[in-house]
Amino acid sequence: MNHSTKLNSTILKSVSKPGRYAGGEYGEIIKNKENIKARFAFCFPDTYEIGMSNLGMRLLYGALNAHTDIWCERVFTPWTDMQEKMREHDLPLTALESGDPLSAFDFIGFTLQYEMSYTNVLNMLSLAKLPLRTKDRGEEDPLIIGGGPCAYNAEPIADFFDLFNIGEGEDMLPAIVRLYIKMKEDGTYTRQGFLHEAAKTIPGVYVPSLYEVTYNEGGTIKAYTPIYDDIPRQVTKQIIKDLDKVYFPDKVVMPYIETVHDRIMLEVYRGCIRGCRFCQAGMIYRPVREKSADVLNRQAKALYNSTGYEEISLSSLSISDYTSLEPLCDKLLNWTDDNMVSLSLPSLRVDSFNKDLMRRIESVRSSSLTFAPEAGTQRLRDVINKNVREEDVMRAVNVAFDARKNSVKLYFMNGLPTETLEDIEGIATLAEHVVDAYYQNPHRNKARPVQVTVSVSCFIPKPFTPFQWEAQDTMEVLAEKQEYLKTKIKNKHVRYVHHDAKVSRIEAVLARGDRRLSDALELACREGFCFDAWDEYFDYDKWLSVFERTGVDPAFYANRKFGTDEILPWDIIDCGVSKEFFLREREKAYGETTTPNCREHCSACGANKLGGVRAVCPGCKEMQATESNAPLPQKQDKSVWEPVEGSRIVRIKFRKVGDLQYISHLDLQRTIARVLVRANIPMWYTQGFNPHAKVVFGLPLSVGTESECEFIDLRVDRNIPCEEVKNLLNRELTDEMQVLDAYEPTSKFADIAWARYEIALHFAGADETVAQKLQDLFTTSPLLVMKKSKSGEKEVDLTQMIRQFDAICTKDGEIAITTVLRAGNTENLNPEMLVAAAKERLGILSGDPTKETYSILRTNVYTDDGVSEFR
Repeated sequence: MNHSTKLNSTILKSVSKPGRYAGGEYGEIIKNKENIKARFAFCFPDTYEIGMSNLGMRLLYGALNAHTDIWCERVFTPWTDMQEKMREHDLPLTALESGDPLSAFDFIGFTLQYEMSYTNVLNMLSLAKLPLRTKDRGEEDPLIIGGGPCAYNAEPIADFFDLFNIGEGEDMLPAIVRLYIKMKEDGTYTRQGFLHEAAKTIPGVYVPSLYEVTYNEGGTIKAYTPIYDDIPRQVTKQIIKDLDKVYFPDKVVMPYIETVHDRIMLEVYRGCIRGCRFCQAGMIYRPVREKSADVLNRQAKALYNSTGYEEISLSSLSISDYTSLEPLCDKLLNWTDDNMVSLSLPSLRVDSFNKDLMRRIESVRSSSLTFAPEAGTQRLRDVINKNVREEDVMRAVNVAFDARKNSVKLYFMNGLPTETLEDIEGIATLAEHVVDAYYQNPHRNKARPVQVTVSVSCFIPKPFTPFQWEAQDTMEVLAEKQEYLKTKIKNKHVRYVHHDAKVSRIEAVLARGDRRLSDALELACREGFCFDAWDEYFDYDKWLSVFERTGVDPAFYANRKFGTDEILPWDIIDCGVSKEFFLREREKAYGETTTPNCREHCSACGANKLGGVRAVCPGCKEMQATESNAPLPQKQDKSVWEPVEGSRIVRIKFRKVGDLQYISHLDLQRTIARVLVRANIPMWYTQGFNPHAKVVFGLPLSVGTESECEFIDLRVDRNIPCEEVKNLLNRELTDEMQVLDAYEPTSKFADIAWARYEIALHFAGADETVAQKLQDLFTTSPLLVMKKSKSGEKEVDLTQMIRQFDAICTKDGEIAITTVLRAGNTENLNPEMLVAAAKERLGILSGDPTKETYSILRTNVYTDDGVSEFR
C-alpha cells in the first residue's frame, strides 16, 4: 500500500506539489513484510526534490535493500502546508513505500548534510510522534541513527540520536542492522545492550549516551569519559577501501516530479589531494581513492539504460584532479553523444583546466563554466593553501573564451583568516581582469557580451580543518566586508552575489557547538522552526531569542578563537587526519606557506593509515595541465541529425491512476521522455542542434484527477508493429500507468470536444435527496461561476458546458456522478469546478477532509457530436 492511500486524497489535493508524497515511482523497492527481519526508514531532512537528488541516499537505499531480509524505505520533510494538515488532522509522518508510520520501523536513519537542517530532523521526529531525546525513548521505539558529514561533530544533536555511523556507510549500515537482527533472533536484544554491543564490536559506531562529558568553569570541555571500559575512547571513521567493488546501484528510483538534480550521478573518486585549509570535506573524506574509468563507464551505461536520464554528472570534490578524467570522458563520449546524453562537471580547478578538457566538455555541453579561486590575492590564496595563481585563472578563462564561451562563474570567500581590505578588493580586480581578457581574446564570441558571476560565501571555521581553532568574523564585520566588495565591483559585466552573514553565523554555532546546544534546538523545534536552510523561513532574531532563553552565547561557539590545547567538541572522533597535521598547517597558514598536493608530496596527514585501493600515494606522477594530440571520439553533427528511415504516427492510449494522479502534465512529459529511452523504441527525431523525439501529448489532465483515456502520439519507425510499441512501453511503466491500446490514429487532438468523468463523493449524510439536489443544480440553467482563463477571470454558466449529468446514491452511501463536460483547446470545463460549486451551493464536503473525500476519473473522450469516441 502506497503513501497516498494513507494520506487522504482530499488532503493531497489541497497542498502544493502532492507528487512529493505519493510514492509509487518506477524503481521503488516493495517487499513482503512477512519476509522482513528489520525495517529501516531512511530520512532526508529536506524536501523530496532535494533528497531524491542526493547521491548518498541513492547508494544507501540500494545497499540496504540488497539484503533480502532488510527493507529500507524513504522519508522526506513535508513542506509547511503539508505539516499544517498533518498536525491539524493528527496524521503521523509515514514512509513513501509502505505508507506505514515511522513508529513501525526498527531504525530511523538521518543523513546529516548541513547543520541548518537540524531543526528539520527534530521536526520530523515530532511529526512521527516520537520522543525527541534518546533518554525518553522506550524499548519499543525505533533506534535513531545519523550519518554524513555533520556526524563528525554530532555533539549539538547528540542527545537526540541513539547512535551515529562515522564514515562511509555502504558496509557499516548493513553491519549495524545485521547485529540488531542477530540479537533479536537469539533473544539477547535490549536497547541499551544493542547500543553497547554496536559501540564495542562495530568500528565507526559512536553512541553518545555511552560517553559522559564534563566541562571546565570557563565553559570549555574538560573530558569525554566512556562509561564502559570495552568501548573506544575515540571513534575512528571507516572507509570503503576499494570503490570499484563497493555497492553501486544499476537502477535507481525515478521521481515523477522534477528534482534539483534530474540526472545520473557518477562518483568518480572520494577525497581530495589539494588540502585547502578551510575545507572540511577535503579532510574528512581522505584518503583519496579513485574508481577506474572502465567501471565508471559501465555504471553510467547501466544507469542510462535503466533510467533514460539525459545528463550525466561527474561528481567529486575536485573533478579535474581525477587522474583518468580525459580517458573517462572519451569512453563516455563513445556512446553518450549518439544517444544525445550531455555531460556536466562541477566547479573546476583553474590549474588543471586545459584545452583537451575544454574540447571534451564542449563536445557534449554548452553552458557556463565555474572556477573557484576562493581569494582575491595571491597572499591570501597562499594562506588558505589554494595553490592557484592569477595566471592560472587567466589561462583557464581564455581557454573557455577560445571555445566561444561567454559566461564564467568565480567562487570566493569572505572572512578568511588574516583577510584584509586589499584581499577583498582583489576579488573585484580579478573579476575585472577576466572581463578584460574576454574582450582582448580574438576568438571570443563577438556576438555576445561577457558575464562574470562573482559568488562569495562567508568563511566558517569547520571542525577537522587547519582553521578549526579560528574565530569567525562577527556578523557585523562580515556584512561590512560584503558591502565594501559591492562598492568595488563597478563593471556592468560583473554580477555579484553573496551568502547571508546571519545564516553563516548560526551555521558556525551549530558546526562548532557541543551538547549544551540541545536545549536550544529542542526549543526551536517546539516553536515551529523548520527549513532554516531556506531564506523564506530562516529568522535570525528568533534564533537569538532561543539562544538567550536557553543560556547559549552564540559568540562562545562562532566568534571565539579556540585554544589549541583545549578539548574540542569533536575530539571524540578520529577522522583519520591527525590534529598534529592540522596544527602544522595552521602554522604554515600564518607564515603564508603552501603545502604541495598529495600526489606531488605526502604531508603525513595520517589518512593513509586507513588504507584504500587506487589511493593517491607519494611518488605518483603529478597530473599536469598539459595538452594532448590524442584524437577525440567522432562527434555526431547534431545540426544535420538524420531521422530513422521512414516513419508513421502511433497513438498511445494509456491509464494514469492511483499515485500518478498527483503528478503534473509537465512531470508526465519528462516521465514519458525517459520511458521512451528505457523502452528503446526507434523514434523519429527533430532536426537541429538539440534533437528530441517527436512526441505530441493529448488533453492535459489536472493534478488530482485519474484517467483511463490519456493519449500520446509517437512518430516511430514505420516497421515497428503497434503491439510491440505497447509491450515495450508497458515493461517500463508501473501498474498505475499502463498502455491500454496502440494504433494508427484516425483523428487529430484538435477534434476532442467532450470528456466523460465519473465523480465519487464520500461524506456523511449522502442520500438520494442530496443526489437530486446535485442533479437539479447542474442541469438547471443558469449556474453562474467565475472561471479563470489566460486572459483573466470571467463569469460563465456551467450548465452550458455540461452535456450529461447523472447523480445517484449508491448502496455504499456515496454519491456517484457520471457527467460529460466540454473539453479541448477552445472550451474546457475542469470537473473540479463541479466539486467546488457543490461545496459552495450545497455545503457538502465542507467537513473533516480525512472523512469526507472525493475522486474524479476520466473514462472517455469524444469528438464534437459528444457520442463518437475519439480515435
